[in-house]
Amino acid sequence: MRDIPGSGHAQFLDVLHRSHAGVEDRVRTNKAMGLDNLPSQSQEVNRGWMLTANHAADLDAWVRLLVLHDVDDLADAEPDTIRFRLYHLPARLADHARHRWLRIERPGPGRGRSSPAGNA
Repeated sequence: MRDIPGSGHAQFLDVLHRSHAGVEDRVRTNKAMGLDNLPSQSQEVNRGWMLTANHAADLDAWVRLLVLHDVDDLADAEPDTIRFRLYHLPARLADHARHRWLRIERPGPGRGRSSPAGNA
């Protein structure tokens, strides 16, 4: 770094550290998506796991970019927060008359009995 003119200036160091912080943030997100714990001793199984975890991280990045860019609470949220606020629904699976019904609670002040949303 000493050979680069201006590398001793505070602005240069600030830009260098900011770009590295962005990389560290994506690594932390990828670990939260499943890269932190590999499931097997087999290299083939772990390769599939890593591919799936990277797809999940890519989907997370695209959802943030396309959908959550203007939502202040979720644009820079951790993956666990997004998972809890977007992908979890209060629901129960009920068996009745040889059918399975997914009953999703309706949000809002007028919460009444849940109605069947369809077969599961």
